[in-house]
Amino acid sequence: MLDIFVSVSGRYSYHWERRLIPANDLYRHDNAPHKKWRSVATFPKHFHNGSESNVVESHISNTPEDAMREFLMFVRRKLLSSS
Repeated sequence: MLDIFVSVSGRYSYHWERRLIPANDLYRHDNAPHKKWRSVATFPKHFHNGSESNVVESHISNTPEDAMREFLMFVRRKLLSSS
């Protein structure tokens, strides 16, 4: 499942999960200011890298059009590397 959310207020989430395969991967760039991720250098921007709990810095563009392109290219690279 691929889900992209961008609001006029600047909130966003670029989300991809593969729960129907054994890897059960989840990848998401978002800027929800979760207190749990305050230690991430790019807070509130953060990236769930493979699971909800594996959170790292997010360097995705702040421009929605560019960010969408970057995220779709990330998905494409992952799909090509797993085939």
